[in-house]
Amino acid sequence: MTIPADVRKALNLDVGAQVDVSVSGNGFIARAVERPHRERYALRDLLRGATPEAIRRLRDATAWAHQGPSVGREV
Repeated sequence: MTIPADVRKALNLDVGAQVDVSVSGNGFIARAVERPHRERYALRDLLRGATPEAIRRLRDATAWAHQGPSVGREV
């Protein structure tokens, strides 16, 4: 649904914002949908526990996915 820029600004909506649309009489009502807060993580938090041994075990466990000939410009 395209919403004019001045209306978007008045409603504090970003491009791509989700709206809930309902029919009311001869028209419709569009309400902004509140997005849940998304947690943000630092790279060091995501890599916590990624020891060389843990990475080695993961590589060994997924070795089957690394087999086969190259099909593009893989190295």
